Amino acid sequence: MRPARPAQSDLPRVLAPVILGSDFCCYSYIRCFWEAYGVKPIVLASADIKSVRSRFCDYRVIPGIDKPEVCLPELARLGDELIAAGKVPFLVGCGDHYARLVSENKPQIEERWYTPYLDFELLDDITQKERFYEICEEIGVPYPKTVYLDCGDKTATVDDGGFMYPVIAKPSNSAAWHYAEFEGQQKVYLIHSREQLEALYKQLQETTYDKLLIVQEFIPGDDTQIRILSTYLDAAGDPIFMVGGRVMVEDHSPTAIGNPAVIVSEQLDAVSNDALRFMRHVGYRGMANFDVKYDERDGTYKFFEINTRPGRSSDFVRQAGINFAQVQVDDVLMGEKRARISNTKPFIYTTVPPYVVKRSIDDAAIRRQVLDGFRSGLTHYALDWDKDCLGQRFWSRVTYYHQIDKFRKYFWGGGAKDLA
Repeated sequence: MRPARPAQSDLPRVLAPVILGSDFCCYSYIRCFWEAYGVKPIVLASADIKSVRSRFCDYRVIPGIDKPEVCLPELARLGDELIAAGKVPFLVGCGDHYARLVSENKPQIEERWYTPYLDFELLDDITQKERFYEICEEIGVPYPKTVYLDCGDKTATVDDGGFMYPVIAKPSNSAAWHYAEFEGQQKVYLIHSREQLEALYKQLQETTYDKLLIVQEFIPGDDTQIRILSTYLDAAGDPIFMVGGRVMVEDHSPTAIGNPAVIVSEQLDAVSNDALRFMRHVGYRGMANFDVKYDERDGTYKFFEINTRPGRSSDFVRQAGINFAQVQVDDVLMGEKRARISNTKPFIYTTVPPYVVKRSIDDAAIRRQVLDGFRSGLTHYALDWDKDCLGQRFWSRVTYYHQIDKFRKYFWGGGAKDLA
């Protein structure tokens, strides 16, 4: 049985955080739990990611932990073990597939664990991108013009909406996409012709992915037109924080395309207000992440999606001065009502070294702003923590400088550079 709520003063002794997954967000969680409570979370990962294997966590490799048949028995076993040791289990995760797994099995998991994930009915509704856009249409939140292709219909043909090429194609359900492995799989596709779209659709009709493929008008502009917003709403629908940023560089490798590589703090009322209106309309609670792009044609900020969990780049929230793990513990475990955190700090988040910035940002003023941040210390690498062990620091640097080869292969030499 799940333990009762502890006293605030007992949290450093009894709180037992467990993190599902091992990406950049995981490392931010590790740091947040240590800085807030002095506790080392347990990380349950499907692979040994050495740049995340911190001295401030108990890192465990469990093959298949991202699958329900492995994850659920392990959470039951581990939950019982922690409770027997007098601990209070608190479960968080990284990635859409973990969010969906936990949410779908939340009643069973909450027999032992406290967890900040949404109830499944709401999560399942708003993470279907076609439903997300329907809600945006209902409440007047701007979004790109979109049509849908049913990959489960083996006889259907392409409807490209009559859009001008290039167009964007992407899965409507990123969790289902995670499990549908096939040759050439990407997060997002830039499609230059109807023939290219037809070939992709035919390929998907032959895979296990049976959800919708989104075909969307391409909004002009390079990476610097992307905006990101991370926010947390409490049970009353009040925002605890809303931290915005302007993306200066995105990852352009096929499996990670669209992940922010450089973010500069920028708070936009238009984006925050639309996001808050969306979340209050659906009854959202917890942490969310929005991807938005500025459309210079009509001066609007168009919303692409909501992520119902902390984003991979959530260290920018920590860099802004907000311990997002502590916010979740206070709300979900302790039931405390917190005032909105508005006194955030300026930040420049990065996963790439200065050499990549110099080669990837065309605007001289923006490029100089980021490079000056490296010199002043404002620009901060998301896996860099001077308190961590030598092994983690070595492998985080390997990951850091490996970005040069990735950008040379996928961006500077062509490939996803076409997205600009």
